[in-house]
Amino acid sequence: MDTAQPLADRMRPSTIEEFVGQEHLLKKGGLLRTMMEQHVVFSLILWGPPGTGKTTLARLLAHNADAEFIQLSAVTSGVKDVRSVITTAKQNQLMGRRTILFIDELHRFNKSQQDAFLPHVESGIITFIGATTENPSFEVIAPLLSRSRVVRLHALNRADLHEIIKRALTDTRYGIAVSGMMLGEVEEEALIRGSGGDARTLLNALEVATTLVGGGQQITIEHIQEALQNKTLLYDRAGEEHYNTVSAFIKSMRGSDPNATLYYLCRMMTAGEDPIFIARRMVVFASEDVGRADFRAILVAVAAFQACERVGYPECQLTLAHAATYLAEAKKSRSIVNALGNAMEAVENSLDVPIPLHLRNAVTDLMRREGYAQGYTWSKGQPHIEAEGMTYLPPELSGTNFFNT
Repeated sequence: MDTAQPLADRMRPSTIEEFVGQEHLLKKGGLLRTMMEQHVVFSLILWGPPGTGKTTLARLLAHNADAEFIQLSAVTSGVKDVRSVITTAKQNQLMGRRTILFIDELHRFNKSQQDAFLPHVESGIITFIGATTENPSFEVIAPLLSRSRVVRLHALNRADLHEIIKRALTDTRYGIAVSGMMLGEVEEEALIRGSGGDARTLLNALEVATTLVGGGQQITIEHIQEALQNKTLLYDRAGEEHYNTVSAFIKSMRGSDPNATLYYLCRMMTAGEDPIFIARRMVVFASEDVGRADFRAILVAVAAFQACERVGYPECQLTLAHAATYLAEAKKSRSIVNALGNAMEAVENSLDVPIPLHLRNAVTDLMRREGYAQGYTWSKGQPHIEAEGMTYLPPELSGTNFFNT
C-alpha cells in the first residue's frame, strides 16, 4: 500500500460493485448500469456536488467499454491540451479503439475552449464525458449540451457515508484497518454530518483524524472537529447554489416563515454574499409581495439598503436580519403587481387608441379649437373629488378594472 497516496484515492472503487451511492443510475435498468452491461458509453455530462463519484464513474465506464481514458482538468488545461488528445484519439480510431476525453470541472472551460472539441464529439473521434458541480444550463454551450446526456448525481446520504467509513476502517489493503483505529457512533455521526454528502471530504477528514490520534487508537470528537475545521459552505456566488439560496430566501419571506428566512439569510452572509445584493432583493420583495398590505415594508427595506451601503459587514448583518424578519412577518399583497400586469397587457393591445380629447393638454389656440381639454373639469377646492360624469380611460377601454384591492 502506498501510504503517501491519500486515503480517498486509495479507496476509489475499481469495479461497479464497489461503488457506493447513485442508486438511481446504477440500479437494474438505470442508465449507467445499462451502459456498462452493454459495454457502451455515450457522451455525458455528470452534474453533481463534490465527492459524489463523477470521476470514478467516468473511469469505470471507460474501463468497461475498453476505451482509452484521458483526463484533463479545466483548471490547468487549455485548447492545446485538447488538440493533443484529439491527435491521440485519431490514432486510436485507426486501431479500432475508442477514446474517452474526461474533463473535470467543465464549467471552468470558456466557450472557445468548449468549441475546440465539439466537432470531434460530433464526428465520433472522441466520446466526451464532462464533470461539473454547476448547472450545465448556465455553464455549457448549447451545441455541446445537445450532443451529451446530462446525468444528475446526488449528494451521498447517511447510509452511503456509513458504508464508506466502514470500508475504510476494515480494508487491510487500502484502508486504515492496519492501524486498528476505532470510531464511536457519536464521532461517526459528527464526521458524516460534517462531510456534507462528500465522500472525498469524509475520507480526507478521517485520514487527518487518524493522524491526530497519534499513538492511540480511539478517534475522539475533538479529533473529528479539528479535522473538519476547514469545511466550507457549498455556495458559489456566480453559480446555481447562489440562485438556489436566494430563491429559498425569497420564498421563505413570501411564505411568512421568519425562521427559514433567517436561516437562508445566514447562509448567504456566511458565504460572503454582497449585502447590497441581499438588501436590493428585499427592496424588490417589499414592492412585489408586501405591497399595499403594509406600506412600512418598503420604508424598512430601503432603510436596510441604505444602512448596508454605509456600514457594510459585519455591522449590517443585524440590519439585514431586522428587515428580513419584518418582511417575512408582514401581510402580503400582490395587488399592484397584478394591476400593473393587467394595465401593461391593455396597453399592448391598444397602442393605436388615441388619448381622449378632454384629457389632452391645450396649450395653444389651435389645440383649444380642435377640442383639446374641452369638457374637463375639476374641483379646485377639493381636487381629490371626482368631477361628476368625468371619464378618464379611452372609450375603447371604458369600464375596465385593472386594480383590485
